[in-house]
Amino acid sequence: MKRLFDIAISASVLIAFSPVLASLAVLVRWRLGSPVFFAQLRPGKDARPFRMLKFRTMLDARGADGELLPDAERLTPFGRFLRSTSLDELPELWNVLKGEMSLVGPRPLLMEYLPLYSPEQARRHDVRPGLTGWAQVNGRNALSWEQKFAYDVWYVDNRNFWLDLKILALTVRGVLQRSGISADGEATMPRFAGSGSGSGNGPDGRR
Repeated sequence: MKRLFDIAISASVLIAFSPVLASLAVLVRWRLGSPVFFAQLRPGKDARPFRMLKFRTMLDARGADGELLPDAERLTPFGRFLRSTSLDELPELWNVLKGEMSLVGPRPLLMEYLPLYSPEQARRHDVRPGLTGWAQVNGRNALSWEQKFAYDVWYVDNRNFWLDLKILALTVRGVLQRSGISADGEATMPRFAGSGSGSGNGPDGRR
């Protein structure tokens, strides 16, 4: 039922919002340049990598050393708008339609985090990653990494169709309220540095 629901909803939204997607693509190209999409390898179910798609939200501005500038300096007001409204996430519906993601599940993070998880935290990969999840409706990026992973594992152990519907409804409310967009004092979310090592520093690998 979950997979059929994912296919039906993702296909319907992609068709219904195709004018919005096309308009956003034009705006991203105009405001932020190309490429329009930010594609990055992320771990899926059983940690198998897939290429996740988003609308880009950052400039490719670099310092004198050739390295990308911090997120806060590359994130424009337009990029902040895309993130606060979650419009940058819409292309992930294609990943859902392909079966690489689900509408609901733990968010897919960076490949480089895989060796940093504790065995318990790694259980978040027992299911398909989601467009939204239990952690997202319970604080999103305002949570610490440990809190976020605890919510993810709780979802893995307690998932069911009705819980998914509740999470989707709470996600809509959260998007309208634009809550939990970034961690306290950060442009996005601090980098995960390993279990028990604190919140870490640096960007979360997004554009």
